[in-house]
Amino acid sequence: MLMKEVATTFSLTLGFYFTIFISFWRCQMGLGILGKKLGMTQIFHGDGSIVPVTVIQAGPCYVVQKKTAEKEGYTSVQLGFEEIKKTNRVNKPLTGHFKKANTPPVSFLKEFRVNAEEADANEVGSQISVEMFEIGEFVDVTGTSKGKGFAGVMKRHGFAGAPASHGAHEYFRHGGSIGQNMTPGRTMKGKKMPGHMGNSRVTIQSLKVVEVRSDNNILMIEGAIPGPNNGYVIINKAVKKSK
Repeated sequence: MLMKEVATTFSLTLGFYFTIFISFWRCQMGLGILGKKLGMTQIFHGDGSIVPVTVIQAGPCYVVQKKTAEKEGYTSVQLGFEEIKKTNRVNKPLTGHFKKANTPPVSFLKEFRVNAEEADANEVGSQISVEMFEIGEFVDVTGTSKGKGFAGVMKRHGFAGAPASHGAHEYFRHGGSIGQNMTPGRTMKGKKMPGHMGNSRVTIQSLKVVEVRSDNNILMIEGAIPGPNNGYVIINKAVKKSK
């Protein structure tokens, strides 16, 4: 019993430090690109195999702002994606922000932690294109998942539901007991219950780049990515896999 508790504590501690390491690595992983999910399709290889791909309009992104360790305490580059056509709807603070960078107003801004060399290589007002990616490399794609509203335990957590026979009624999709009476006398934190589902930040890791079309800023990635069509996404170099 004691060994089991020690093993559990060790695994939790190892998982905690691994999460911290991945977070630090992601902060230092370098510049990515912003894009918009256009939809899914399929392409055919020369051997006749079919590959499902997600089509992303990746860039061009404007470098809107740079932050330095001397002034802000860390080094980063802020990118902007998708020009705003009706500029009269942009508020005055953002209008001044874009005017200072000498870039058109954009609807999606995101900051990337980079090293000093990468920050110096990208001047404010310049553009980042999809050409930064190559066919065959792996990327991590972050987006906002589709919102499902308030969902029950069967849809949200995959519960099997109650037996539909032996006199059961009005309890088919319930979650069952949520705790004990005397000990501990409360519902434990993290209990799987009904609630808001979806509309959360999701990252899919190690997706393979199948095709890069620099002439029209199209990036095709094998597999599915989070979010609806026309949803904004963030594309980074893969943390766990390169090629």
